[in-house]
Amino acid sequence: MNKINSFKSDDVEIESTQRVFQGFFKIDLYRFNHALFAGGRSQTIQREIFERGHAVAVLPYDPKTRQVLLIEQIRIGALATKDNPWLLECIAGMADGSEDYPDVVRKEAKEEAGLELGELEFMLSYLSSPGGTTERLYLYLAQTDLSQVNVGGLYGLDEEGEDIKVHVMGVDEALARLASGEIDNAATVISLQWLALNEQRLQQQWNKE
Repeated sequence: MNKINSFKSDDVEIESTQRVFQGFFKIDLYRFNHALFAGGRSQTIQREIFERGHAVAVLPYDPKTRQVLLIEQIRIGALATKDNPWLLECIAGMADGSEDYPDVVRKEAKEEAGLELGELEFMLSYLSSPGGTTERLYLYLAQTDLSQVNVGGLYGLDEEGEDIKVHVMGVDEALARLASGEIDNAATVISLQWLALNEQRLQQQWNKE
């Protein structure tokens, strides 16, 4: 498959970057110019970029029972467009500079659901909103025995203000919640759609082990 655009190192010139906000998150001001499709170069463009680092998410899946585990927690940013800001989500967390994403996934699963994960299957990674942030998310599916999960159990780190409730449901129920629009956060939408496309292969692979 041919690339749509063959990028060359001088196609983008970063003229300067400036830290304009430093708090729980960071914002940098980029000044840059770039090659134009019609030839020549653009004028200097300024963009504020949200620098939050990269993140991981994991969908625990029990191939024997065809169940998944999702967590519920408040996301205040959802309140602008939803009546209910408590969302059903994959387990997720910031990588905090680590590139050992499987290790971060396992740590987050323990903190957010008291869960020991089995074999991990890398699903994909994606840019969350590249017009405004550098963040890339790395998504995993985890072979997990969900029969011992404390359904309805409460987890999370007090020092991070986390208040997390655990839910276990069948794949079909999760997909129905996705289809109804109840599940509408990107990492969970993508993970459930990936599972729907790949579950038959995983059933054959993991139920033979």
